[in-house]
Amino acid sequence: MMTAPDDTAQRVSVAHRAKLAYIYVCQSTAVQVRQHQESTELQYRLVDRAAGLGWPRERIAVIDDDLGKSGASGSERHGFQRLIAEIGLGKAGLVLSLDASRLARNNRDWHQLLELCSIFGVVIGDGERLYDPGVYHDRLLLGLSGIMSEAELHQIRMRLHQGARQKAARGELRLPLPAGLIEERCGGITLNPDEEVQARLRFVFDTFRTLQSARAVMRELHRHGLALPVRAIRGPAPYEVAWMPADSNRVLNILHNPAYAGAYAYGQRRQDPTRRRPGTACSAPVRVAVEEWPVCLRDAHPGYISWEEFMANQARLASNLARHGAGRPGVPRRGGALLQGIVVCGRCSRHMGVRYSGPHGKYPVYQCSADQSLHDRPQCQQVRALRADTEFERVLLAALVSRCT
Repeated sequence: MMTAPDDTAQRVSVAHRAKLAYIYVCQSTAVQVRQHQESTELQYRLVDRAAGLGWPRERIAVIDDDLGKSGASGSERHGFQRLIAEIGLGKAGLVLSLDASRLARNNRDWHQLLELCSIFGVVIGDGERLYDPGVYHDRLLLGLSGIMSEAELHQIRMRLHQGARQKAARGELRLPLPAGLIEERCGGITLNPDEEVQARLRFVFDTFRTLQSARAVMRELHRHGLALPVRAIRGPAPYEVAWMPADSNRVLNILHNPAYAGAYAYGQRRQDPTRRRPGTACSAPVRVAVEEWPVCLRDAHPGYISWEEFMANQARLASNLARHGAGRPGVPRRGGALLQGIVVCGRCSRHMGVRYSGPHGKYPVYQCSADQSLHDRPQCQQVRALRADTEFERVLLAALVSRCT
């Protein structure tokens, strides 16, 4: 029977012991730190292993700054960044961790660590053996360990996502409810019994039905001195309703929420990796079109408006965007120009803006300034609005007369 020889003496030399030994301790979440204390203690006991390899205890450094932080990314793990810096400065001779998943859960961070350890001659150890990243076969094993660690995280996420989606397809996955709805003791969902909350939300929907603009609804709320009900999802449940000053985002959140139309919706947003938040590794969420929602159960509970009105509101809000595109005329704006926001240049087919000339700014002028703003070229053209509006009125009235007769 063959046994593997103890190659610790070959892996660890006097040159390694002349430097520091680093013990990296990590737990992915705060819940694991509180409830899985045996795993944390096992990682701290790696100090005894480093001492058994010949390092004095005063030359053993424990890095536990990343307790409660996932190894999926190294950008927010200050302890991991500190470890990388110490290796790059040539201070490390040994890096011990319970397994590869504690050090990194993505190949970018893992192979960066392996490359630095290979360059500066640092030995990496886990719960079983020591590895020299400068040796081909050890580097191969370490690379496979990193791949398996990343794959394991992917499998965990996939199983959790599939389970949540399957439960949501039955309408049983508990989702945060807006301020206008509450969950009954029997498990159903109904309107908030607070009559003031109901009246305020109905005022928002009625005002939008009339004015067709979220900003106009906000101004109407400010004119009457009315606040909006908000359910701040922080702290332990049940979450109380708070009254906050009206702004455009809060009005839009109400108008975009399908729960107010009595629908149970799952997957309204998705993470876009191309829109990362500055200074973080988190992707910014983007809104998904209604027809692309994975789960949408209509008439799941009482609502404030019908589903048809909700869809009409989404179409109106999409057309109100300032980014003029096909089928987006824009929201009506103030000013004396009749065609502002919808007039199109006859030369380049781009939307024209409006400026007001004259001593008191009373004479509107349609101008196509896209070439000037984008390419520093002369303006395409400009047209006095009064003559264009007069011609438009004549054509419109003639078309209405001919249709009526």
